[in-house]
Amino acid sequence: MPKTKASSPAKTKTPRVAKTKPSPEDIALRAYQIYLERNGAPGDPHADWLRAEAELIAKPLKVARKSKVVSIAA
Repeated sequence: MPKTKASSPAKTKTPRVAKTKPSPEDIALRAYQIYLERNGAPGDPHADWLRAEAELIAKPLKVARKSKVVSIAA
């Protein structure tokens, strides 16, 4: 009799997250973008920094794919 796998609970996919922390320059840039998104209105720079850091950490990793380019010489 062939072995069958026991039914296991459905696995939920978790978003892929970066394995390394974003650089301070990346966080600063995103925090500045957040500032610009509110049209320069007063806000909390510390909260902008934390939000930017959280967004960059939770950002899904992009899979870099190289396309094959075939050159045909005339």
